[in-house]
Amino acid sequence: MRHGDKINNLGRKKAHRVALLQNLASQLITHKRIVTTLAKAKALRAYVEPMITKTKKNESAAQISHNHRLVFAELQDKAAVKELFTVVGPKVATRPGGYTRILKLGIRPGDNAEKAMIELVDFNEIYGKGIEKAEEPAKKTRRGRAPKKAEVATEAVAEAPAVEAAETETPATTSTEEKAAD
Repeated sequence: MRHGDKINNLGRKKAHRVALLQNLASQLITHKRIVTTLAKAKALRAYVEPMITKTKKNESAAQISHNHRLVFAELQDKAAVKELFTVVGPKVATRPGGYTRILKLGIRPGDNAEKAMIELVDFNEIYGKGIEKAEEPAKKTRRGRAPKKAEVATEAVAEAPAVEAAETETPATTSTEEKAAD
């Protein structure tokens, strides 16, 4: 029985599963997105996100090299570790978590397995444009009740003379412009 066992074994023994996740993680870090099955993508998310978090903790030189060693022990890929600490780490430094996104792609024709694309969130240019707009200050919306009818009527009366004054000034400026032209 597997009561309380929350890890997805993916139909593999431990050594095979670890090797699979190492390879998927290094490919995800290198290519920024990969297509795999939904179950593998969900298992990969739980495997990769703690490693990406380790790239953000840069207190001292000893801590940095310690984190490099910890991540290398997991990945066993020098190029992927270098990419993770030099490219991915600085880009996700301000993000509090949720570094990956899983998008379902439908089923695979051969075995009917659910396919999914897992990607690093900050490296998607399509969704990244929406994030840049979100960083701009949002427009303030009114959160109070609608003004009462009496308040609306007084505001309309107060604005009416200003509009009339603007209309009377406009013809005067055009007549002075005509005199200057003559």
